[in-house]
Amino acid sequence: MALAPAPRPPPQLLPSKTTDIPNAPSSDHHSRLLFSLKRCSDMSQLKQIHARTLRSTSPNHPKTFFLYSQILHFSSFHDFSYALKLFNQIENPNSFMWNTLIRACAHNVNNKEQAIRLYLEMLEQALVLPDKHTFPFVLKSCAYLFAFSEGKQVHAHALKHGFGSDVYVNNSLIHFYASCGCLDLAEKVFVKMSERSLVSWNALLEGFVQFGKFDSALNLFGEMGKTLDPDGYTLQSVVSACAGLGALSLGMWVHAYLLKMCDFDLSVDVFINNALVDMYCKCGSLELARQVFEGMLERDLTSWNHMIRGFAMHGKAEAAIGCFHEMVRTESFRPNSITFIGVLSACNHKGMVSEGRRYFDMMVTDYKIKPALEHYGCLVDLLARAGFIDEALDLVSNMPMRPDAVIWRSLLDACSKKNGSVGLSEELARQVVESGDIGSGVYVLLSRVYASAGQWDDVGLVRKLMTDKGVTKEPGCSSIEIDGVTHELFAGDTSHPHTNEMYQMLEVIDEKLESVGYSPDYSQAPLIDELNETRQRSLRLHSERLAIALGLLKLQPGTPIRIFKNLRVCNDCHEVTKLISRVFNVQIIVRDRARFHHFKDGLCSCSDYW
Repeated sequence: MALAPAPRPPPQLLPSKTTDIPNAPSSDHHSRLLFSLKRCSDMSQLKQIHARTLRSTSPNHPKTFFLYSQILHFSSFHDFSYALKLFNQIENPNSFMWNTLIRACAHNVNNKEQAIRLYLEMLEQALVLPDKHTFPFVLKSCAYLFAFSEGKQVHAHALKHGFGSDVYVNNSLIHFYASCGCLDLAEKVFVKMSERSLVSWNALLEGFVQFGKFDSALNLFGEMGKTLDPDGYTLQSVVSACAGLGALSLGMWVHAYLLKMCDFDLSVDVFINNALVDMYCKCGSLELARQVFEGMLERDLTSWNHMIRGFAMHGKAEAAIGCFHEMVRTESFRPNSITFIGVLSACNHKGMVSEGRRYFDMMVTDYKIKPALEHYGCLVDLLARAGFIDEALDLVSNMPMRPDAVIWRSLLDACSKKNGSVGLSEELARQVVESGDIGSGVYVLLSRVYASAGQWDDVGLVRKLMTDKGVTKEPGCSSIEIDGVTHELFAGDTSHPHTNEMYQMLEVIDEKLESVGYSPDYSQAPLIDELNETRQRSLRLHSERLAIALGLLKLQPGTPIRIFKNLRVCNDCHEVTKLISRVFNVQIIVRDRARFHHFKDGLCSCSDYW
């Protein structure tokens, strides 16, 4: 980004001297012009006032200079080019005038760089010093442009000019560093502040949420509650953090707080309601999400996108598509690329191949939306998992962009489930690795292909290759919320305070499963080449089974067990969870890496297609 200050034309009209001259215009005339300016509503009126000012005032009168600052202020909101011309005609503009123009640039998407250039010009001329209003405007532009180097220099200038303890400047620094992903620096500024406002807390809170530091966000919210009451911005960030963690209890508390404490009509606040819809969808309570959505007096495109994607991730493909058509026909919203990701995901989760093809074509042909990698990824995954692997490969070959590891991995995953050829699977695994994915997922999928083909020696070779390359299998981790406290459990976990009780409950579960004819699916433990008994033990200690055992122990009867897992549910755990829901007469809701599964009465909402 070129940040050299642009040369300014020589001033033409207004010297800044404020000494009176003989026969200067009366102060009443300036007052009348200022009064007219306050009543001004458009640029046409402003230009008339500007013309009268040029004709009837002395440029050396002190009130004329103030009058021009107000004309500049008004024009900066309505016609930036006019404001810039006026600014360039003022000799030695004061700090208010510089700040007015810098602020106008900072608030205009197309003029962010200009704000930084004006700031540099202000420093070069050295006639006026930046003040506590200057730095927030410049930092706002740096944050938008991710101009980290420039923003750090502005930080240094603020310290040099004695604004290191100014609340407004520090709030802007927190926002700047957080926007650039430097949360450690944002937190450092926050910690050093001797005085903090609610904006200080909100800026850091928003930064944590933006970059997925949901635990840190909720911890910060807890600290803030000791000294300040939250506002709408605070609670919107907290709701988003709850969505990321699946913290339904806290999310519901925030919702209740909003309904009870806030002095505004929640039904008309689109942003907070959008966050609530998204939170309830991601926390597994689709019905509450629908209630919030239907209770909104105003909705925007994001509202509809959240609801469509919510239906999709819960396997309600028909509802997602119905929501899409209601949005287009009844509300007359024009869908965007995010809308179609939701619609294609809905088709993918339900295996609706023909519908997926149709909506992909609709996106391109009817709405002229250029497909992004994620759109292609949805369609490739849909085709491959439905058994149309050749068509999926053709689509990948004809994509206008290079496929990423996610697309290659989805094809490999389909081969592992659809008994694809070993040769093709090996080629796909090679493509995954060449795309930069050096994690354990590709090795696990390839080992499953070998296991499905009965090639146990090759399974062993995969394990040896992982050992040689220092690749370890990502551990399964499941979380469950009980009485507002989130418990994290890893596969084979023995560190939990209730370990003994959980393992005793697992024994009870095993006995009941055996009584209904359960037989383990050993293909889901391909990296274990020991006896079947060892493989079965590996399967029964998967993290979601430990979480289910804890839920059965600690939750009140009739309370749904809600589990959030970092990996996809394996075939064996999926079958076991269905059986547990029937044998123990309990509803179990599992959010894995891909989607939600609602288990009840021995069935799953995905209809065994995931």
